[in-house]
Amino acid sequence: MDYNMLYNKKEQLAKIQSSIPSEALKSFEKSFDVEYAHNSTAIEGNTLSLIQTKAILEDGISVGGKTLREIYEVTNHAKAFAFVKKCVVQGKPLDESIAKDIHAILMENILVGGVYRNVEVRIVGAGFKPPVPTEMFQQIKNFFANLPYRTDLNPIELAAWIHAEFVKIHPFVDGNGRTLRMLMNYQLMFEGFLPVSIAKENRLEYFEALEAYAVSGDLKPFADMIASLEENRLNEYLGIISERVTNNDISE
Repeated sequence: MDYNMLYNKKEQLAKIQSSIPSEALKSFEKSFDVEYAHNSTAIEGNTLSLIQTKAILEDGISVGGKTLREIYEVTNHAKAFAFVKKCVVQGKPLDESIAKDIHAILMENILVGGVYRNVEVRIVGAGFKPPVPTEMFQQIKNFFANLPYRTDLNPIELAAWIHAEFVKIHPFVDGNGRTLRMLMNYQLMFEGFLPVSIAKENRLEYFEALEAYAVSGDLKPFADMIASLEENRLNEYLGIISERVTNNDISE
């Protein structure tokens, strides 16, 4: 992946974003928020469809035949992402307190969130074993202590590393995946990039990329995956401007 190209596109968007009609921006953001909530919860087994997720989040319509947990998962996801956006706008760097708050919001009405596990856990199908609680507590403290000093990684790699490293630690009993994807997007947005959504259809590629890091320390597959998703999102926004320019030329 050509990271310089990504940085150029990010800077290009920053320069022209104010010229994008606010209605178009709002439409893109709303569409992403719904797709992100749908994909992130579906990866973990939520059976709500994209249309049902939209009905709940945008239209406030109740969906029959689904568990309360599934409904809470998507509504909590929307609340957590709104919290992330607020923190990023306020210029708050990602830290342990924010990570716990995100998990707590994601787990509202499901279980007590923002609390690290005190039991051993296993990840089905994974080629690695998360640390026992005593080791996990130390690893999570080291993680956040080292986070500001990971200057060896570029912004995309750092966001990918936050997710991949956190997977190995697996600090919560439940909700790790949704939390980690939220933390990754927090870092992307904090660095001026757009948040990304990993499609549920790509979950196998996603899991395999995370496994490559957990087992052999190879971050490249996952970082490349995130970079590709980021490029697609930047292209979507830049495409709005290109389309407007083309339409203006035709009208003239």
